[in-house]
Amino acid sequence: MNESLKNYTEQIKSYWTSRTKKQKISMGAILLSVILLISIAVFFSTRTSMAPLYKNLSPSETGTIKENLDGRGVPSEITEGGTAILVPAEQVDTLKVELAAEGIPNSGSIDYSFFSKNAGFGMTDNEFNVMKLDAMQTELVELIKGIDGVKDAKVMINLPQEQVFLNDDVEKATASIVLNTNPGFNMDQRQIKSLYHLVSKSVPNLPTENIVIMNQYFEYFDLESQNNSGGSGNIAQQMDVKKEIERDLQRQVQNMLGTLMGFNKVVVSVTTDIDFTQKKSEVNEVKPVDEENMEGIAVSAQRITETFSGEGAGPGGVPSGEDADDTLDSYQEGTGSNGDYERIEETINNEVNRIRSEIVDSPYKIRDLGIQVMVEPPSADDENSLPPDRIEDIQKILSTIVRTSIDKEEVPELTDEAIEDKVVVSVQKFNGKMEFDEEPKTALPWWIYAVGGVLLVIILLLFFFLIRSRKKKEEELLIEEERIPAEIPEIEPKEETEGTIRRKQLEKMAKERPEEFAKLLRTWLADE
Repeated sequence: MNESLKNYTEQIKSYWTSRTKKQKISMGAILLSVILLISIAVFFSTRTSMAPLYKNLSPSETGTIKENLDGRGVPSEITEGGTAILVPAEQVDTLKVELAAEGIPNSGSIDYSFFSKNAGFGMTDNEFNVMKLDAMQTELVELIKGIDGVKDAKVMINLPQEQVFLNDDVEKATASIVLNTNPGFNMDQRQIKSLYHLVSKSVPNLPTENIVIMNQYFEYFDLESQNNSGGSGNIAQQMDVKKEIERDLQRQVQNMLGTLMGFNKVVVSVTTDIDFTQKKSEVNEVKPVDEENMEGIAVSAQRITETFSGEGAGPGGVPSGEDADDTLDSYQEGTGSNGDYERIEETINNEVNRIRSEIVDSPYKIRDLGIQVMVEPPSADDENSLPPDRIEDIQKILSTIVRTSIDKEEVPELTDEAIEDKVVVSVQKFNGKMEFDEEPKTALPWWIYAVGGVLLVIILLLFFFLIRSRKKKEEELLIEEERIPAEIPEIEPKEETEGTIRRKQLEKMAKERPEEFAKLLRTWLADE
């Protein structure tokens, strides 16, 4: 066994020493790659994939769930600053059902199911009212979150105190709502109206005019007035039109700059001066049909032609229907004469274009417009992180909007200096941004991509070395085939004599039976 092991080690040593330096390096790289691949395969095959069981938890809820899982012997990990807990992926559904049966997690928000579980005789009226208000707000948030395009919402309801006397004026409730909408999401008036009615009908004694709804970008969703016809009637209608114009311009600028800078990096405010003077005028024009020749269309025509030629008495007598005594005018007889007479009379009635226009000016005109924009730089603490070229681009965009929105009759020519006075761009850090708990996006960690890239490089290297070694072996075989073996003459065996035979026998005896060979030598020495 030892001799065979020694033989194997000798063969390996001889094989290793016979290799070149490049071959040794390639063999070492292949060996390390194989070991690395085996290690990675073992790691991923034995590794337990973790999946989130719950997210957006409070620290107390996380501790309760962690304690329950430890009691069950389920491995778990706490991530995202203690607001999420991970468990093995294959146990997520089972654990959710089992924990839900035990009433875990308890989010801490009170809904209407709280009263059926915890209502008791020891609860005071104030405690009941506070819990009822909290439950109302929670249920309203859940209703609003079901709207497409709304990720989250925060609701604040203010309920008035009940009046002691019946003849007192009943105060109205108020509600303030902040929506966390998807970037670029815009509600149409039908959706806004539905949202206002949803909130109004969910809270008692809450009229729609006491509801304020905005999103995280400070965009207000105002309810359109029912009697807003866009005319220049009462002041309320004019104010509604003014707000609508400002809101439309604000949304356009907000969406445009939000796409450029980020929706949470831009705040836009628009102010307008609207002229609601409405004018009516009537214009009557007469134009020829053929304007080139200044002619109309001939509707009717009358042509009279008279000719006379020959001898005849001259005209005489008195005019017909008149008495000779009453007038001094009469036709005297003349001498007879010869001559020609011709009379042509033409009467044409032409029809022309008669245009009657009633001009009603638009119900409003924008006499003046101002746009104020606040921009947060990419690095909030460093105002210089926003390049000046980007600020100039924003000013050009706003200048174009101002130039095209102001009525040209009010201001015929807008100079660049006048437009610059109407546009303000301020770059500073936002300290009052509304923050919502964003759900973390599930993505593969970066080290998986790194390991995948390393494995791909190793596979390519192995493939390269295998092809190279195969080509080298083929070249060596071709070289060996090309070599012509040298003819070596066979050595003729010498004839064995008695002395050589005896010598071989003694050598064999010395190897196989060294003790007997020693005794034989001693006897030979003693005889001599």
